[in-house]
Amino acid sequence: MSDAKPYQVLARKYRPETFADLVGQDAMVRTLTNAFEAGRIAQAFIMTGIRGTGKTTTARIIAKGMNCIGADGKGGPTTKPCGVCEHCVAIMEGRHVDVMEMDAASQSGVQNIRDAIIESVAYRAASARYKVFIIDEVHMLSTSAFNALLKTLEEPPAHVKFIFATTEIRKVPVTVLSRCQRFDLRRIEPEVMVALLRKIATAEGAKITDDALALITRAAEGSARDATSLLDQAISHGAGETTALQVRAMLGLADRGRVLDLFDMIVKGEAAAALAELSSQYAEGADPMAILRDLAEIAHWVSVIKITPDAAEDPTIGPDERVRGRSMATDLPMRVLTRLWQMLLKSLEEVSLAPNSMMAAEMAVIRLTHVADLPTPEELVRRLQDAPPPPKGGGGGVRMAPSGTQTNVQSGLPASTHRGPSGPSAHGAQTAVALSAHALARYETFDDVVALIRAKRDVHLLVEVETSLRLARYQPGRIEFTPTPDASPDLAQRLGARLQMWTGTRWGVTVVNDNTAPTLAEARDTTATALNAAAVEHPLVQAVFKAFPKARITAIRTEAAREITAEAEALPEVPDEWDPFEED
Repeated sequence: MSDAKPYQVLARKYRPETFADLVGQDAMVRTLTNAFEAGRIAQAFIMTGIRGTGKTTTARIIAKGMNCIGADGKGGPTTKPCGVCEHCVAIMEGRHVDVMEMDAASQSGVQNIRDAIIESVAYRAASARYKVFIIDEVHMLSTSAFNALLKTLEEPPAHVKFIFATTEIRKVPVTVLSRCQRFDLRRIEPEVMVALLRKIATAEGAKITDDALALITRAAEGSARDATSLLDQAISHGAGETTALQVRAMLGLADRGRVLDLFDMIVKGEAAAALAELSSQYAEGADPMAILRDLAEIAHWVSVIKITPDAAEDPTIGPDERVRGRSMATDLPMRVLTRLWQMLLKSLEEVSLAPNSMMAAEMAVIRLTHVADLPTPEELVRRLQDAPPPPKGGGGGVRMAPSGTQTNVQSGLPASTHRGPSGPSAHGAQTAVALSAHALARYETFDDVVALIRAKRDVHLLVEVETSLRLARYQPGRIEFTPTPDASPDLAQRLGARLQMWTGTRWGVTVVNDNTAPTLAEARDTTATALNAAAVEHPLVQAVFKAFPKARITAIRTEAAREITAEAEALPEVPDEWDPFEED
């Protein structure tokens, strides 16, 4: 029979035994060291962080530190447990009678808490200095279990310590959190992780390239346990020296350089070449989902480099990739990168749900190559404006705006000069009232009267004039109109009084029958309809619709309408009970 020791996986073999062995958790180590040296050891600790950052390992180190008696048997609590005394050895091997570990994922009920903790806290530790209860995944405890634990946690005996570990700190009741000293274990930084893996590989006598370690670090996403497990697998997978190519094959990843090639083909719109590259990577064992994830990661990485160039110095990125990433960040507009990101997120969802992931990935690549570098609407309009004019007789579209008029980008229509349903212009000598021509010279048309009402900020009168007045005849100083059925009976009286007060001249405002002219509001609606119909026939608008089939005309703004809108928005809200006749 062989006496050879059984193989121990690297994640367990190189598990930290002291605080000095913990990597990437300097803040926590410093706090605990100061607390132990000052004799201010908390009654309960809670460790939170992602998987594999050392929560349970830290709990065991704290338990060893609190119970270590040193190699001579006379030591006290320390952050540097000796590792050789009976307590250190027993805790390290998981067999110490006074250090009890409980998995809340499988023992979440209130009875488990009573049996394991509540009924035993009254008894002193059998041999150690403290009785330590370590509860892993504490957030899995039921509400009743938390309530049962709460009283003991609030006033524990001096010989009892609690250490909790969880990946879901938000699920732990605040009443429990408030009674614990909390430590957030951080993801391990890439450069620290690479150094740790290199140290382990050297200790194991394994040869592995830096690129391979970078791939493992990226796949581990900050988890030391995941990284050491992947390193263990990579060493077994490689024969002699483990290379990045072997690690990619092990993880089912596409070659990073080839993914960059595929990304470059996509942004250049080379659909055939992109499909060929995708098929080649798939034939060599790359997972379509992994390829799309890598493409999304590149889109994100290049976008970040564009904003913060220092992001290219990531230690998990090779020098060739770094150069290509900087080049892409310089050449690609941000709108292209953000569009690619959005489309890749949607594509990942589609590929995960599709019955054939490769077919879905191919369709995604086709979409990306056709849409990624599509011109913006502004660029398209500029190109259409620079194009030669269409041949004459090609349709009854609206003519382009002459020089000096304003054209809306959405419609391409010139600013309207419509003045409303005003009658023939007249001067002061033609008015029915003997007034000086100078006083009424500013009100040659009815539109000038409406502008006066708007300038005086009389909201109620303005609304009535625009919606309830059908203008029959207008001369400066005289207005004849037919009211709509819903008009106020005293509209003529109030309009005349207000105009007299504002202009200092008497106005004759009379009501006539049977006039069917449209109100100002109706005229605007008719004009808007006509403008919309003309806009649809305009060659520039039709070209936009052809390029963007789902586009629609949302508004047609002319210079006159713009001025009216701006002035109307500036009008204050007038209370309903305000009476214009109260002013003298």
